[in-house]
Amino acid sequence: MGKRGRAVAALRERLPLWVQLRCGLEPKTLGALAVVLVVAAALAAQHFWAARPRSVSAPETVSAAVPAAGAPSEAAPGALLPQAPPLPLPPPSGTARVVVDVGGKVRRPGVLRLPPGSRVADALQAAGGVEPGTDLTGLNRARVLVDGEQVVVDGPVPPGAVGPGAVPPGVMGPVGDGGVAGAGPPGVPVSLNTATQAQFESLPGVGPVLAQRIADYRAQHGGFRSVDELREVSGIGDRRFADLQPLVRP
Repeated sequence: MGKRGRAVAALRERLPLWVQLRCGLEPKTLGALAVVLVVAAALAAQHFWAARPRSVSAPETVSAAVPAAGAPSEAAPGALLPQAPPLPLPPPSGTARVVVDVGGKVRRPGVLRLPPGSRVADALQAAGGVEPGTDLTGLNRARVLVDGEQVVVDGPVPPGAVGPGAVPPGVMGPVGDGGVAGAGPPGVPVSLNTATQAQFESLPGVGPVLAQRIADYRAQHGGFRSVDELREVSGIGDRRFADLQPLVRP
């Protein structure tokens, strides 16, 4: 018996009894059975190899790009789209306003709401303009408005107020004997927001030092909103304020 015969006999002994009886222990049958077993073992090995645990990486995030005007909306396959720029924030719902009270010789006096940075001229225009014949000599129309202030247009200059030796309101005149430079017509209150240094000095109890303090306070705080703010100026007490209150206006 050769090597092949011994191998077949050894394989035959290892097969189960029902296989030996069913296959008839023919060499061809044993060879086919061996091939089937080898193929089954290979398939089992492949199955276990494919089912082994493996690490999986997270997919990359691709941001959608906003197509430009006139550009095609479809991108090339496999191309990464650029990240869309952030959208601009919407403007704030409430815009700051300057609230002023315009009165006097204007067509539509009342409380106005104007954009920040508006000037006296803008307030007069929003109030419909001044009445015909109104004198604006003592009104600084280029001054920036302050929230909460009052703008009063005095009206036309009384007849005979402008003449020899008379000084119109808001215009500085020469200092003479017994006169005060910059003094306006009698009975007209001095505007704290437009008066000159000389007009401040024309008030009772106000000298050059106190007049300068009033002007400095006006420049630092953007003007006077009311006459009561005079109390905050250094050197003006209750007694002096009582004297000045009927003679001045914002």
